[in-house]
Amino acid sequence: MQIAQVVASRSSCLRRQVGAVLVKNRQILATGYNGVPRGIQHCEERGCLRDQMGIPSGERQELCRGLHAEQNAIIQAAYHGVAVNGAEMFTTLQPCVTCAKTLINAGIVAVHFRGVYPDELSMELFKEAGTRLVRMD
Repeated sequence: MQIAQVVASRSSCLRRQVGAVLVKNRQILATGYNGVPRGIQHCEERGCLRDQMGIPSGERQELCRGLHAEQNAIIQAAYHGVAVNGAEMFTTLQPCVTCAKTLINAGIVAVHFRGVYPDELSMELFKEAGTRLVRMD
């Protein structure tokens, strides 16, 4: 989890910094942090679209210029041809429902997370899929 926290420090999100690490057999496969796609202006430069629109945390996630840390970790693995099926994720925040669906389909078997995110559906989907959830304080 300490590595995920360090990865989170690279985030350019103005609201919250999140880091994620994919691990299999005690080896790091990929990391990710929340931020905008390659070649897109950072929110630090352009401002936060969600703040400008008054959107509270946990709502209307599609109205954001950035990707979540979990998504970026999966994308980084795919970009470099690293298989993640059977891996575990360590993330500094409970995944949202979109990330939960992505992690389930990627074959992630366990999610270790620290902070709670206001998204009960993500937890329901993980449980239904048989993904092991480990809340770390």
